[in-house]
Amino acid sequence: MAKSISSSERRILVDKYLTELSLLAKQLCPEARIEATMEGFEDEDGHVRIYPPAGMKEKEIEEIEGKIADRCVDILVGEGVFICSAVYD
Repeated sequence: MAKSISSSERRILVDKYLTELSLLAKQLCPEARIEATMEGFEDEDGHVRIYPPAGMKEKEIEEIEGKIADRCVDILVGEGVFICSAVYD
């Protein structure tokens, strides 16, 4: 059974992973604009939106999407924190 945590502890945990994902996105694409929010839709805990520079190749965008999505899955499985991510071109 998962350990129960308070809502403030949950917010701190979500913030930690939003920050981690934002930093990963910046590492993968330093020129990108990143938005990380704790907006909640249904069961989601937060969102990371990545806006790469115009003209970025589709293959590069797919690579960023894949790496961020993989980490989101790791966080969900390991911590139960559901963060959605998307790359907007």
